[in-house]
Amino acid sequence: MPYVNIKITKEGATAEQKKQLIEGVTQLLVTVLDKNPATTLVVIDEVDMDNWGIGGFPVTELRKKK
Repeated sequence: MPYVNIKITKEGATAEQKKQLIEGVTQLLVTVLDKNPATTLVVIDEVDMDNWGIGGFPVTELRKKK
């Protein structure tokens, strides 16, 4: 039973985009590892940008610098 946890920043990913991620990851496990899609779990966690840091800075600050 594969378990995949995808963490993305909370920036408005649509339900359709998340559905595509779930379908794509599931299919990848079927294709590459011959896993059963019925027992493959995919969880998407959306993390607030203030709670996600890169290089010592919150993503909120990094996005403002762009």
